[in-house]
Amino acid sequence: MPLWTCETCGAQFPDSGHPPASCPICEDERQFVGWNGQTFLTREALTERHRLVWRDDLGLTGIGSEPSFAIGQRALLVPLAGGCMMWDCVPLATPDAIAHVRSLGGLKAIAISHPHFYGALADWSEAFGGVPVYLHADDGQWVTRPHSAIVHWTGDQQRISDDVLLLRTGGHFAGAIMLHWSRGAESRGALLTGDIAQVTMDRRFVSFMYSYPNYMPLNAAAVRRIAASVEPLAFDRIYGAWWGRNIAAGAKAAFAASVARYLAAIA
Repeated sequence: MPLWTCETCGAQFPDSGHPPASCPICEDERQFVGWNGQTFLTREALTERHRLVWRDDLGLTGIGSEPSFAIGQRALLVPLAGGCMMWDCVPLATPDAIAHVRSLGGLKAIAISHPHFYGALADWSEAFGGVPVYLHADDGQWVTRPHSAIVHWTGDQQRISDDVLLLRTGGHFAGAIMLHWSRGAESRGALLTGDIAQVTMDRRFVSFMYSYPNYMPLNAAAVRRIAASVEPLAFDRIYGAWWGRNIAAGAKAAFAASVARYLAAIA
């Protein structure tokens, strides 16, 4: 039986003889159902229409779909001892992309910022022997394809290695997370934010939204919580959610200025 992928958000659903009746992630007020209705592709059809490409994105290998699919997701590979951690995920896993990741040492783990980036997490985990997929337990209700590799962690921090730390910041979703990589940016520290803190188009600031497509701003208390979560950390670089949407240097000062600017704007 085929696996199904939502064309609007890229979430994958279990084997079934027919497409799902709906996608709960798209029906949530933070996302949307496509203007032509809810549609799904089998994994095979998705692979026929799209391929995965990889390239450098400010010192990290990024993986994305070409042509762009769903919300234009791209994953990043963060070096770990003897392999990589995949940060965020893409809606398919192809043999050539899997082979390329193997050439970099393979995957040791996967961590995903929030449900809009869950994608084909099970396929990627299975391709590397069932590596753990770290999702915060507060977002457990949004998992559309349950899998034994998923680690529903709790609390505000999850240590992955000496230099990789997951932070539950909340905001966009209750269980939204960021990744702090202390060896990133030539050991000045890097913060991988997804769109929990969205790098703006001028790449000088970040901003915050409860819903990006539906233009719902995030409240002040949630933004202050995000700021408090990252304030103790050293970082000079921010990797955002899409190709090139990064702040290359001076990121901690930019983050603090962004929080102040945002709070003033919504006051």
